[in-house]
Amino acid sequence: MSAKVADVMTRSVIAVRRNASFKELAVKLRDERISAFPVIDDDNRVIGVVSEADLIAKEATAGGYEDLTGPLVGLLHRHELEKARALTAGELMSKPPVIVRPDDAVSYAAQLMYDHRIKRLPVVDGGPAGWHRQPDRRTQRLQPAGQRDPASDHP
Repeated sequence: MSAKVADVMTRSVIAVRRNASFKELAVKLRDERISAFPVIDDDNRVIGVVSEADLIAKEATAGGYEDLTGPLVGLLHRHELEKARALTAGELMSKPPVIVRPDDAVSYAAQLMYDHRIKRLPVVDGGPAGWHRQPDRRTQRLQPAGQRDPASDHP
């Protein structure tokens, strides 16, 4: 029997609404000591994910590429420029979200993470239920079944 996402997921989730401001996101990331949020709509459905990388892209490219010209620059940085103009979670988020369900196999979640080159997946069961994330290779230990490393409880 293969392990299920429910067996290894982090159950604490701090979600944000699509209208949350960039400043709210930055403050919440810092205060909650997390690295990403699922973005939810009015029905609590996950519609995207905002990560530290999204916020960094906004800060790094804000005002930085408008003066550069040429088709290659435009192609390479169009997505980053869109992030730089974002004012809310809904504009900044990566979408559509790549999600898993608690009953999905861990191997399936790992394949999604590999295919999409992402470090975490929202676990959805009606609404946001948790996170499945890459194990931290620096602190990963073999653990008896049912035990988790408490250091891995943040996305």
